[in-house]
Amino acid sequence: TAWSDHCNVRMLLSFVDTPRSSPPDRSMFIQTETTPNDDSLKFIPGVPVMEDGTAEFLDTKSALASPLAIRLMGIEGVKSVFYGPDFVTVGKDSETQWAVVKPEIYSILMEFFSSGQPLFRSEEDREAAGPQDTRILDTDSETVAMIKELLETRVRPAIMEDGGDIEYRGFTEDGYVQVKLKGSCRGCDSSTVTLKSGIERMLMHYIPEVKGVEQVRIAVAYLLANPS
Repeated sequence: TAWSDHCNVRMLLSFVDTPRSSPPDRSMFIQTETTPNDDSLKFIPGVPVMEDGTAEFLDTKSALASPLAIRLMGIEGVKSVFYGPDFVTVGKDSETQWAVVKPEIYSILMEFFSSGQPLFRSEEDREAAGPQDTRILDTDSETVAMIKELLETRVRPAIMEDGGDIEYRGFTEDGYVQVKLKGSCRGCDSSTVTLKSGIERMLMHYIPEVKGVEQVRIAVAYLLANPS
């Protein structure tokens, strides 16, 4: 039987090994939403996750900063974990079926958010997790400040609806805005359409200096050799 997109804790207690002294919150529901990427699902626990900023984990080394991320990455078939303000996006490989991994993901999320554990092992890990990419700096030109403002207020909320995020990476001398798509949007077949038909068109409409938008892709080998 397929799992419902709304997961009641009463159905999941048998999966959670929780001490009797601290029973899970029986009123908690975890809702899932599909994303444009068939290999990513957005899990909404009904409680704050990051609140401010986002964080993405693409390997076990980076996931060590977060007790929840390292447990999710330990599920066979799970390839990435992304934290949004009030959701967790989990990415899997194309060979693994959601029916196989969803029960364990539900169980881990339910146990974690019922336990009251901190999301990160230390405040330093928390501060380093999410880039402050759209913070307007004194050194930013008027054009860069406008780009950051539009990305933060118009683009980011829309992309988060699909379980992802966008990160500002720079503005080239020839007028190209460099961005990195994260979460469910990373590797999604429709990401090019999102960039060209949505983000690029809007930025070029409001900011004449912008000639285009390009996605920055960082190889996994580089990420492993240069962890942030």
